[in-house]
Amino acid sequence: MDLHQVNRHIMKVALGAIKADLVVKHGTIVNVLTGELIKDQDIAISKGWIAYIGNAEHTIGPSTEIINAEGKYISPGLIDGHMHVESTMLSVTEFSKVALIKGITSIMMDPHEIANVFGVEGVRLMHEEGQRLPLKVFTTFPSCVPATDDLEDAGASLDVAQIQEGLTWENVIGLGEVMNFPGVINGDAKMLGEIEATLKAKKTITGHFPDGTDQMLQAYIASGVTSCHETVTREQGLEKLRLGVYVMIREGSTWCDVKEVIKIVTEDKVRIDNILLVTDDVYPNTLVDKGHVNHVVRRAIEEGVRPIDAIQMATINVARYFNLDHDIGSIALGRKADLIIMKDLSKVEPETVISDGKVVVKKNKIIIDYPTFTYPPHILDSVKVGKTLNRDHFLLKSRANIGSTKVNVIKVIENSARTEKIQVELQVNDGIIQPDIANDIITLACIDRHHQSGQISLGFAKGFQLKGGAVASTVAHDSHNLLVMGTNETDMAFAANKLVETGGGMIVVKDGDVLGFVRMPIAGLMSDQPLEKVVKEVKRLDERWNELGCTMNAPFMTFSLIALTVIPDIRISNRGIVDVVEFKLI
Repeated sequence: MDLHQVNRHIMKVALGAIKADLVVKHGTIVNVLTGELIKDQDIAISKGWIAYIGNAEHTIGPSTEIINAEGKYISPGLIDGHMHVESTMLSVTEFSKVALIKGITSIMMDPHEIANVFGVEGVRLMHEEGQRLPLKVFTTFPSCVPATDDLEDAGASLDVAQIQEGLTWENVIGLGEVMNFPGVINGDAKMLGEIEATLKAKKTITGHFPDGTDQMLQAYIASGVTSCHETVTREQGLEKLRLGVYVMIREGSTWCDVKEVIKIVTEDKVRIDNILLVTDDVYPNTLVDKGHVNHVVRRAIEEGVRPIDAIQMATINVARYFNLDHDIGSIALGRKADLIIMKDLSKVEPETVISDGKVVVKKNKIIIDYPTFTYPPHILDSVKVGKTLNRDHFLLKSRANIGSTKVNVIKVIENSARTEKIQVELQVNDGIIQPDIANDIITLACIDRHHQSGQISLGFAKGFQLKGGAVASTVAHDSHNLLVMGTNETDMAFAANKLVETGGGMIVVKDGDVLGFVRMPIAGLMSDQPLEKVVKEVKRLDERWNELGCTMNAPFMTFSLIALTVIPDIRISNRGIVDVVEFKLI
């Protein structure tokens, strides 16, 4: 329902001629429009809209629901300006429950993970699932599917015409992160076509620029891209802000950028209007243990930001960036009644959450009936390798029969999406290049899981410290082929076959036994189980990685990014080892 459909009604509520559906009384309003905390205020709500602010006694009738917020703060519902629901390992429906509990009432979802598996169909399914929920789910239509054209094979691709059509869907609010920045800068027709289509539709173009020269950055921005969530230093943040970029400061499960980048606020004292707080990628365990955008807001406060400013960066700033501030993002007349009520402004832990004027969360629990959503059977059966794998498929042959050979190795970096390209000497026995477990050089494979081509690329990884067993995942950003890594070929084959049999997920095995397993049958990316079960499975998975010798934080995320062919320095794809600095197969 739009404002023009209810404006006459809520005008009468403001005058007291019609009584409100709900009145929140005596709270301190967090006014993100003025930067004020306004005490002892009532908010009258009708048909899901804010109709009156102040002393609302004249709007209260015999059937008006009343919430006493005396001694508490009333804030706009939080908004995540950039996130991938698939990274939570939950369906949109299941994610929305925990998001609401944490005070998030709107998200800007970029479903480019499912797009890489099922194309437009996958995007539409997740988008439609989101439209049925009390959480407001807006979508930025994926821009880079596949992430690169010549280095890997995804399950689907999106062209300009499909994106142009997707931009017409209700609540599709812009173009998803434009990761292929080299393509934009070098005049790639597809990338520029997508950007121009979005500009013509007068919608927002979200960006992704991790590193490059000043000339590259400015050319990228000049194309029409207006934000970036890949800012990791204070200097990058200042440079982008000065050039007109909306800086999205990210704090997820692995990429924790608030501590450094927020210095542009606490030390450089810049205006905060063009700064957003986002999550990007959050695991289910982080949702439970720390929270979602409320955790990012809390982290900004911990670093010295005023609570009201931190909340502004996760409410009205986001709404304005996506041209939605006429509906959401603030406590103001004629805006959607998306509110959170909390005792402590700096802790950002809501007691009550109101979405579209209805109380949806009370005392940390969902109190409304929830819709269900069922994915078609083929979406739950997406892992197609075309053959049963055995240990021989994971033997990397050398030109020489014996001796040693120099190989390129992917060295991962804990809590970073970056990798490092190194070269090492490995032994060759009977024509097979041998891993070096003692020196943390283990076998890595990427298998086409979309086209049943039988294609397998092999290489080596360093940094995981595995001493035994194997791990596998169908979450392999961004094309989401089947990744396998291990200390022996037999366990690698067992792990891969198990994921093929069960529709995908993440698994840890040793000596032919499953030690940890998160099943993700929805496109091989998301579980169809409730949050509580997924959290237990992820915790067990993490513990089993540790048992195999890996002690890094969230190792499965670092592993899933080892195929991400848009972030330097070196990756593996189903086609081979990729030099991401030169954007070519080695």
